[in-house]
Amino acid sequence: MAADSVKCACFWSLLLILCLRVSLAKKYRSSLDDDLLLPYANGHGPAHSHRHVRVCQPIIYGNTTHESSPPRHQTGQPVAESNVFVTNAPSGWVYGRLTVVHDPLQTLSVLEPGGPDGCKNNRRVSVEETAKAAGCLYAQNAGFFNTKSGQCLGNVVSNGRLVQDSGGVQNAQFGIRRDGSLIFGYLSQEDVLDQSNPFVQLVSGVIWLLREGEIYITQSLEAECGKSQETGNLSYFVNVVSARTAVGHDADGNIILFQIDGQTGNRGMNLWDVATFLKEQGVVNAINLDGGGSSTCVINGSLASYPSDHCTSDNRWRCGRDVSTIFCVHQKSCKPENCSGHGECVGGLCRCGRGWQGEACDSLLCQPSQCGSHGVCTPNGCVCDAGWRGENCSYECVRGFYGDGCNHTCSCVNGGSCDPVHGRCACPPGFHGDTCDQVCPLGFFGLSCAQECHCDDLCPCDPQTGTCNATLQGETNYTIHRAGHCLATKMFTSWIQKEEAHREQRHLTERTWLIITILLAFLLSASLMAHLVAACSGSAASHFPERRDYSYVPLTNINGADQTRSARRSRTCGLDLEDSDSQEEIWSSPRS
Repeated sequence: MAADSVKCACFWSLLLILCLRVSLAKKYRSSLDDDLLLPYANGHGPAHSHRHVRVCQPIIYGNTTHESSPPRHQTGQPVAESNVFVTNAPSGWVYGRLTVVHDPLQTLSVLEPGGPDGCKNNRRVSVEETAKAAGCLYAQNAGFFNTKSGQCLGNVVSNGRLVQDSGGVQNAQFGIRRDGSLIFGYLSQEDVLDQSNPFVQLVSGVIWLLREGEIYITQSLEAECGKSQETGNLSYFVNVVSARTAVGHDADGNIILFQIDGQTGNRGMNLWDVATFLKEQGVVNAINLDGGGSSTCVINGSLASYPSDHCTSDNRWRCGRDVSTIFCVHQKSCKPENCSGHGECVGGLCRCGRGWQGEACDSLLCQPSQCGSHGVCTPNGCVCDAGWRGENCSYECVRGFYGDGCNHTCSCVNGGSCDPVHGRCACPPGFHGDTCDQVCPLGFFGLSCAQECHCDDLCPCDPQTGTCNATLQGETNYTIHRAGHCLATKMFTSWIQKEEAHREQRHLTERTWLIITILLAFLLSASLMAHLVAACSGSAASHFPERRDYSYVPLTNINGADQTRSARRSRTCGLDLEDSDSQEEIWSSPRS
């Protein structure tokens, strides 16, 4: 754990040291912005409208305030050629670089400082840093900017994206439209925002140097005149010698990037010198860009010019200025770079894969209209919906097949038809089931066996037509036979079960009844004997008075009848005692 902690601490320490070194190096290489060459003191550009420029320009140009060079797509040449030159200008010898871009539509871009959203965030970044991040072969500074806030000035369109428009401010413009035409001159806001052939690259300069091969500075001063700026008025800006940057084109449609070193008021060129030099090089149209300490040229990410600003760390040295937009000359790039994911970018051109076409490989060789309403276009041609076939998906699957590519075999029998999409069976009358393999149940017929037979005595009908007198097929007869046999078996079984249930009911047999009769007779006899014994016992008690507990006194004696008759009757042992209903029992106390 301790070793890991030490490693972690060392890593963060090294990272901090690197950050400090980068920060110090950047600070050491930053410029003082002391060689300022600004065309306007307050704001940027003239206050008058595009109409003023159109009305004031020479009559020979009519109402056209800009020049357009038709596109020329050149092949077989390098992306660009850059040459160093030394020329003897009126102020002395001048060192500079001229870069010829052969296919500007494909290889020249206007980049924001530090990349996308650099203008939005008011960033200022050195040409080296922006060029290195974008992989530029050649780069130089382009548009003007506010040296205090870092705000980009004028119109800016970068790789087809409108970064900002100036609102119609009338300064010299350079742009490339989508069709490759090159535009130089003054543009209205409508021109800038036109979408019929929009700009893919656009940047604003100050002073139109050459128009159709002629020096146009005088007319440009009238069109772009404004109040004085930090280094004087616009006339001073034109006439003072300094480091300069410009862009133009020749008669072959090549873009010419111009950059010279200098020091404002000491060495370099004024704009008259620049225009004359460019005219001698065959340039047709050209505009002036930001100069002075901003004038910078970079080759393969390295500074190739001699800056005029002093370094902040030591004014004995010169440092490149952090600027705004730049021109970037790069290898031909495909648009989009990945060729829409359907091809490979080779030399700035998309080499499309199978089934794709177009400059961006974004269009199928197979067009939707070719596949009709039952197919979809793919790189491999039309892919038909389930149940359809053919090159343009216009034919249904042949009978007996269904599904994607009609590769599935139907399983329908008995003449059933197969749905070409899902393979479901449509059964003919008289059959049903998933594969139409089942005949309609007895008593039903027709499609889906949905109709009921109406034959006499509930006889079955033909399963297909419902005819009652139809001869049933062998299978149906066999089915009926089996059904009848089954029904008869169940009926006989039911009868037997009912008979057995009836037999299982409990009844008294003759022997049982005989036993019960004898038993009842015996009980009756026993009861009779008991009564006789009881009667005899009473008669004996009358012969032994001392043992008699009670006596029967006839009602006649109670009423005062002859006691002798009563005594005689009492001695008689007979059946008269049984008539107890006419007698009353008289209790007497026993003798002592």
